[in-house]
Amino acid sequence: MEAAAPHNPAEPTPTANSVGLTVTSPEQMRELGRRLAKLLRAGDLVLLSGELGAGKTTLTRGLGEGLGVRGAVTSPTFVIARVHPSLGDGPPLVHVDAYRLSGGLDEMEDLDLDVSLPESVIVVEWGEGKVEELTEDRLRLVIHRAVGDTTDEVRQVTVTGLGGRWSTTDLTVLSA
Repeated sequence: MEAAAPHNPAEPTPTANSVGLTVTSPEQMRELGRRLAKLLRAGDLVLLSGELGAGKTTLTRGLGEGLGVRGAVTSPTFVIARVHPSLGDGPPLVHVDAYRLSGGLDEMEDLDLDVSLPESVIVVEWGEGKVEELTEDRLRLVIHRAVGDTTDEVRQVTVTGLGGRWSTTDLTVLSA
């Protein structure tokens, strides 16, 4: 068993609010996104981490379905960010792919995420080390998959709520 990494003082102390999930298919990943959408509200920041092909965009597609937003949720790798307006009275979804961005929040400032955050749900793929300064209240999802020459669909997903917003939220509802 690996030892935990030392705590970075710039990072908020992680809450005990964390849940581990096993996802065995792309449809289950989308369903996880739909369940997660029920917990989200305007002002929420969600960071997604995982290897290429882990299921970050698939999960975000489910989030978009659960939030009831307009437009197909696809990877924004080449446009960096897409805004999906709500079809109802819910918040818009701002989907960001920070994979090609090398800088931190300075480089992300051109996207005006700080302006969008209060009225939107912002999901950032590859966002660790780049957008944490936006808010101390955020969800971090880490998706692990087998790498190499494999057709294994199994993913281990760890969902961690950071900050006061998530300290009392029951994340175990995601495993339903």
